[in-house]
Order: sequence, then C-alpha cells, then structure tokens
Amino acid sequence: MPEEEKKENTKVSLEREVFDWLETLVTVVLTVVLFFTFISRQIGVDGTSMLPTLQDKDRLMVITPIFYDDYKYGDIVVLRKDSFLSSAIVKRVIATGGQTVDIDFLEGSVYVDGEELDEPYINARTYTPEGIEFPLTVPEGSVFVLGDNRNDSSDSRHIRLGTVDTRYIVGKAVLMLFPGPDSETGKRNFRRIGLVD
Repeated sequence: MPEEEKKENTKVSLEREVFDWLETLVTVVLTVVLFFTFISRQIGVDGTSMLPTLQDKDRLMVITPIFYDDYKYGDIVVLRKDSFLSSAIVKRVIATGGQTVDIDFLEGSVYVDGEELDEPYINARTYTPEGIEFPLTVPEGSVFVLGDNRNDSSDSRHIRLGTVDTRYIVGKAVLMLFPGPDSETGKRNFRRIGLVD
C-alpha cells in the first residue's frame, strides 16, 4: 500500500473517530438536558418546615408530574403557588381529593376521614392554627399538605395557601442527592442521602 494511501486512511479513520466521539457527547448532553427538563429536577430545601425529615439546604431529586401525578398520603411534594410564596416549598401530602381533614389544636392531633393519623415523621404535634376552618373537605384534583415541623410551617392551614390544586405541584421528592448542614452541629450527614420517605 502506497504511503499516500496509508496517510489518507489514517486521516479518514481519525476523522471518523472524532465524529463518533462528538456524536456520543451530543447524545449524552441531550439525554441529560431532556431528563432534567421533563422527567426530573433538582430542588433545594429552603428553611426548617420539614424537620426532622429534611434539613435546610438539602438537595432533592424530584420526579415531575409527567411521570407521577397520583399523589397519596405521605408523599413529599414540591409546589409553587405565587399567590402564597414566589419560591417553591416542600411539604407532605396529608389528604387528597374527597377526604376530610380535621385538626384538634388542643391535643395536636390530625384526623383524616375521622381517623387520627399516626405521624412518626413529625417534629412535634400540631398546635398552631393558621386561619383555615376545620373540618375541611379537600376538593377533587387538590391535596392538603403540612410541613413535618408543624409549629414552624406555613402550609395548608394558612388561609393564603389552603388546599393545593395538583397543577401547582412541581413534582414528588424521591431522592436526597446532597444533605444540608445539620441545624445543631452544622455538619453534613451523608448517611441521609437516599430515598425520601
């Protein structure tokens, strides 16, 4: 094989390899962009309303409503309602459409359809009313949400938020990607990374 032909073959081979690498890189970038646009998002927790489950500055992976919109009791959701707050908030679903919520603020107990909830995830019982009248029936297509840190949380008890139309839900939190600093020690507990319950 003449020297010129070998050089030409090497050049064509190198060009093909560079093209293959560029094609792979573009495919990966497009996949990541599409994933974080339509399937999942990263959201940061801002504040202490979900203590002890979530800390301030925790980073969460949230599945968008395109892939998850059948919200149920216990789901941790991210929602945005500009008439309440301009930034997204993280809360726990307590009741869904058609269910009736009642709160006994003297005992701190929350009831759904007449049954007291067993809430091992809360920081303290629910003693602070925020203006909503109870009992309250959740409209279809809406959810009633509370923070786990009940006495330091603005949530569905607040007159400006109330029940939340599911169209305001950005998504369901499924995974903690990066822990925020502990509110007492200031250290990050990387054992908290994992599924969000």
